[in-house]
Amino acid sequence: MAVLETIAVAFWVMLPAYIPNNAAVLFGGGPPIDGGREWGGKRVLGDGKTWRGTAGGIVSGLAVAGLLTLLAPSVGDVVGFEVPDFTPLAAVGLAGGAMLGDILASFAKRRTGRERGAMFPGVDQLDFVVVSLPLTALLATDWFRTWFTLEVILVIVILTPILHVTTNVIAYKLGLKNEPW
Repeated sequence: MAVLETIAVAFWVMLPAYIPNNAAVLFGGGPPIDGGREWGGKRVLGDGKTWRGTAGGIVSGLAVAGLLTLLAPSVGDVVGFEVPDFTPLAAVGLAGGAMLGDILASFAKRRTGRERGAMFPGVDQLDFVVVSLPLTALLATDWFRTWFTLEVILVIVILTPILHVTTNVIAYKLGLKNEPW
């Protein structure tokens, strides 16, 4: 794969995992997943992790995977190389794994004494990648092996923090987030 092709495939293949955390902000609110429970005198997850936000994030990721699957043949013809379509299990692994990664990061933040919205460098930028990739590999092994080459994974690890910071700054400036990270 050429460098630009690798970057394009990496971005395309991760869109169903990139979208859920952003969509969760838009759909959020309502009852928190942890129901207000504490563990060791600290909230388990906090008010920022809600059932509605999580469901909205996963559904948004699945919808993006479906749309990309419909567009893949035409986009491939235009760009001159194949882009992935998504099997249902790959879509579930990417979208669900992204939200699970975010939830686990929130749990880790609470355990380390960080409040909602506090920075957790590295974890904030890659939590959804660290969970969505292994979950997708488990659920859709052959599909994963086809698209997640070592080069694609390397681009994802480099590209994701840049995209994460950029989208968070935009959401902050739009008043959708209380902090720019």
